[in-house]
Amino acid sequence: MFKKILIANRGEIALRIIRTCKEMGIKTVAVYSTADKESLHVRFADEAVCIGPPPSPLSYLSMANIIAAAEITNADAIHPGYGFLSENAKFSKVCRDHGIKFIGASPEMINSMGDKSNAKDTMIKAGVPCIPGSEGLLKDANEGKRLAKDIGYPVIIKATAGGGGRGMRIIWKDEEFENAWDSARQEAAAAFGNDGIYMEKYIEEPRHIEIQIAGDQYGKVVHLSERDCSIQRRHQKLLEEAPSPFVTDELREKMGNAAVSAGESIGYEGVGTVEFLVDKHRNFYFMEMNTRIQVEHPVTEEIIFHDLIKEQILIAAGVPISGKNYFPQRHAMECRINAEDPYKNFAPSPGKITVLHKPGGLGVRVDSHIYAGYTIPPNYDSMIAKLIVAAATREECIVKMERALSEFVIEGVKTTIPLHLKLMANADFRAGNFTTAFMNDFDINA
Repeated sequence: MFKKILIANRGEIALRIIRTCKEMGIKTVAVYSTADKESLHVRFADEAVCIGPPPSPLSYLSMANIIAAAEITNADAIHPGYGFLSENAKFSKVCRDHGIKFIGASPEMINSMGDKSNAKDTMIKAGVPCIPGSEGLLKDANEGKRLAKDIGYPVIIKATAGGGGRGMRIIWKDEEFENAWDSARQEAAAAFGNDGIYMEKYIEEPRHIEIQIAGDQYGKVVHLSERDCSIQRRHQKLLEEAPSPFVTDELREKMGNAAVSAGESIGYEGVGTVEFLVDKHRNFYFMEMNTRIQVEHPVTEEIIFHDLIKEQILIAAGVPISGKNYFPQRHAMECRINAEDPYKNFAPSPGKITVLHKPGGLGVRVDSHIYAGYTIPPNYDSMIAKLIVAAATREECIVKMERALSEFVIEGVKTTIPLHLKLMANADFRAGNFTTAFMNDFDINA
C-alpha cells in the first residue's frame, strides 16, 4: 500500500480524497495555488506545497510543479481527482517515468478513450451500441451533408477534442449545415487547438445515463449500477440521481454488460464511467468514457455502500476487485451547489462567505471545502459544494432533499440553492418525466 499520496487537485474533491486516505492510514500532500491558501484541503492534509499563482496553467496544470512537489515530499502516488490533469495522458506518463503511481488510467487507456472518434471505433469493435454517424473525422462540410442525408436529420456535429458543449452544433436541415460547420470548427480550434469534427445522428428526447465501472490490474471489470445525469444546463450537469427513474431492471442489466465490455476492450484499470444517451424507446448508445472519478460519484457510493476513492487507491496498489456487479439498494440524489446567481443567467458570484450552515440528519451528506469566512476565488469552477441525500425510495429522497436544501444557508454570495428548491417542487421532475432538454424551458421565476 502507498505510504503517501499527493492530491493534484483543489477544493472539495481534494478534501474528499484526503478523508479516505486518513481512514486508510495513508499520509497526504495537498498542493495549492496562492488563491487557495486558506482552503480546507490545505489545512487538513498532512503536508501542503504551494505550486504557483492562481492561473491554472501556472499551478494545477503545471506538471513540472506538481512532480517537483511529489518528489520533495517523497510521495509515492498522485491522485488527480477530476478535471485538471485527471485525463491527461502526458501527465499519466510523466508520473510513470518518475516512478510515481498515477491513481488513474494509463496513458494508453486515456488516449484510447480521450479522442471521441477513436473511442467510438473502439466501442464498435467491442460490440457496444453506438450512435449512427461518421467513421472518424469529416473531411469537409460536403461529406457531412452527404452522410446527413443517409442517416437522416437531425444530426449533431462535435469537436473530437471537445467537452462542455464547445464545438458542438445541432443541424436540423441541409441549409443549416455550412454555417454550423464553420462555427463549430472555429470554436473547437479556439478552445482545444484542434478543429477536427465528427458527426452523429441527433437523439431526440434523450436521457444522459452513465454506468460506473471498476477494473483491476488482472483484467476483471465490473459495473456499479447507473446514474441519471439528464438534469443539465448547457451540457453542464446540475443534479444527478441513482438509480434512474427511467431505467428498468432489464435495461440496467443490458447497459451494465455493455459498460463492462467497454472496459474490458481496453483492459481498463481504475474507477471510470461509461456514458450513454438513451432515447425515449430505451435504446441506448455509447457517448463517451471518462477514465477518472466523476463529480457525481457520491450518488453511487450512497446506493451501494461503497467508497469509490478507496476502490481507486486499492486498484492502483494492485488489490483485486471483488468481481461482482453492484445493483442499487436505495435511492440517492446530488445537487451541485454553485456560486452563481440563477436569477441573473447564472452569473458567477465569487466572494466571501459570511454565514454558513450545512444541513444534517440521517441520509444527508455535504461534500465541500467551504466555511464561514472563506473567500471563493474567481479563478476556478464555481461549484462550492455537493449536497447528497439518500433514502429508501425516490419519493422519500426528494422530500429529504427539499428539507436539506431549505436548511442549507450560504450568505455573502449567491448560490444555486433556490434553483434546486424550485426543481424539487416541479411536478414533471417529481414524476420522473424529464430529458436532457428539461432545463431549456425551466423558469425559476415561474
